[in-house]
Amino acid sequence: MKHIPVLLNDVLDTLGNIGGRTIVDCTFGAGGYSRAFLERGAKVIAFDRDTNVVADAKQLLQEYGNNFRFINAPFAEIDQLKSEDFDDVVFDLGISSMQIDNAERGFSFRFDAPLDMRMDVRTNTTAADLIKNTSVEDLADVLYEYGDIKKSRMLATILKEKQPKTTFELRDLIKNPGDIAPVFQALRIAVNDEMGQIKDALVSVNDLLRPGGRCICVTFHSIEDRIVKNTFRKWTETTGDPRLPVVNVPKYKLLKTKTPSDGELELNSRARSAHLRGVEKL
Repeated sequence: MKHIPVLLNDVLDTLGNIGGRTIVDCTFGAGGYSRAFLERGAKVIAFDRDTNVVADAKQLLQEYGNNFRFINAPFAEIDQLKSEDFDDVVFDLGISSMQIDNAERGFSFRFDAPLDMRMDVRTNTTAADLIKNTSVEDLADVLYEYGDIKKSRMLATILKEKQPKTTFELRDLIKNPGDIAPVFQALRIAVNDEMGQIKDALVSVNDLLRPGGRCICVTFHSIEDRIVKNTFRKWTETTGDPRLPVVNVPKYKLLKTKTPSDGELELNSRARSAHLRGVEKL
């Protein structure tokens, strides 16, 4: 399946004229965003912790030379750019379609594979390891918080007892069919510390982004969307009593929130839960 970047046109519209600007693409994936930015005259610094995307990054490097740079690291390490000169930051959060469709990665219950789920195979903890080494209480918390599993304690107890090693073994232990996808999602989020990565990255962006720069996040999961929404609200709110001399004025302004059009959903059903949120630093 050809990769279709979600909300690409909306991202480009929100960024505006990017010719001559430097954009940090924090979630390179198959390079759809990065290529679009480069085609419009921007320079790109791209992050991705997945070693499987290095070949796509090398292709862009061959095509665009010094206008493109790839860093094979988690986007939470964006603070390593503190001495760099860049304008905008873009996040396309969540899991990529390439990771889901690669059977051996263990992200999908549609394929039988080792229960892995690591976005970065250089890390040690797989989903099977997480189940094995996490207490019932903490595993239940993961299932409830990231998957909204109502009987999370009961399922966590079963998983600890059975110790599934493959995706099909895990799938077959989940008695409620409606819980299968949420359980896989919850374990994936925990294995890759996805919410912690987002929080850490946004803290760094707040410090690094210069006036006039824009930070755009495309979210898919309600928890990551809430993190982004609350962070942007905090950045853009005025605090303090306006009748007093000291008032904390906002450092950012909110940009228009966008969701997929009907036309995009017809082409790419995976875009259904996507939200674009953005801010501009004042």
